[in-house]
Amino acid sequence: MKKLLSLCLIFTITIGFSQSRFDKVEIKSEKLSDNVYVLFGAGGNIGVSVGDDGVFVIDDQFAPLSEKILAEIKTLSDKPLKFLVNTHWHGDHTGGNVNMAKAGATIIAHDNVKARLLNPRRDGSNNPKEALPVITFNDKLSITINNEPVAVFHVANAHTDGDALLYFTESNVLHTGDTYFKGRYPYIDLKSGGSVKGYIEAAKRGLMVIDENTKIIPGHGSVSNKEEYKTFLKMLETIEANVSKAIADGKTEEDVKADASITKQYDDLGYGSGFINNERIRLTFYKSLKGE
Repeated sequence: MKKLLSLCLIFTITIGFSQSRFDKVEIKSEKLSDNVYVLFGAGGNIGVSVGDDGVFVIDDQFAPLSEKILAEIKTLSDKPLKFLVNTHWHGDHTGGNVNMAKAGATIIAHDNVKARLLNPRRDGSNNPKEALPVITFNDKLSITINNEPVAVFHVANAHTDGDALLYFTESNVLHTGDTYFKGRYPYIDLKSGGSVKGYIEAAKRGLMVIDENTKIIPGHGSVSNKEEYKTFLKMLETIEANVSKAIADGKTEEDVKADASITKQYDDLGYGSGFINNERIRLTFYKSLKGE
C-alpha cells in the first residue's frame, strides 16, 4: 500500500510539473513580411501565413498549448484556419494536430510523416485519425495561399526521413523545420532515418533557394539569415571532416565520444549548450558516418 501511495504521489507530482510547465509558456509572434509570422512557444517554431484565403500554419508544438496558439493566431487574423503542414513527425511539431484539425485545418505532410504517426506511440496506443495528415506528398508540393505560392520540398534522410522545408516565394521567408537549429548542435534522429550526410545536404538545399535578404525560421532558435545558415553548414562540414578522419585513423566510438578536440571550435561558441551537448553530437556523427 505504501509503495502504491508513493507511486501515485510521484505520478501526481510529475503531471502537475508538466502541466505547470505548459501553463507558464507564452506564445509570442514576430512579423516577417506583410502576411507571414513566426510564433515562439515551447517546441518547434511555428510559421503562420494570414490573408484573405485564410490561415496557413507550419507545425503546432504540444497539445496543451493549442488554445494559446490559436488565441495568438486570432490576434493576427480573424479568417478560418485552412491548412497545417508538419515539417516532420516529432511530437513538439505535431502534438497539436488533433486540436488543429478540430479547429478546421487540413493537415499536410510527407509520406513518411504519416507512416510514422501510424506507428503505435510509446505507451502502445495509436494516434487518433485527426492527428494524421490528410494530404501527403513524396518529393515536392506547391501551395498557393494568400496570393503567394509556397514551395514545399522534401529533403531525404536529414533530421528524419520525412523532413520538409517551406519557402514563401513572395515574402522571401524559409521555414526549415528541424533541419536547422540556430547556434546549436542539431538533433539528428538516426532511429527515424536521419543521417549526417542527409542533414548537410538539407542545409545546402535550403541555401540554394534563398538570398541575403531571406528571413529564416529555424526549427529552434530565433529568426535567422543566410550568413548564419552558412555558418551552421560550415559547422556540420567541419565536424563531419573531423569525425571522418578519426574513423579513418581507427578511432573507436568511445574514443570519438571522449575526444573534445573534434568539436572544440564550436563548443567554445556555445553550440553544445542546447539539447545536444558536445559528447552527444560527436557520438551521433560517429554512428551515422560509420554506418555509411
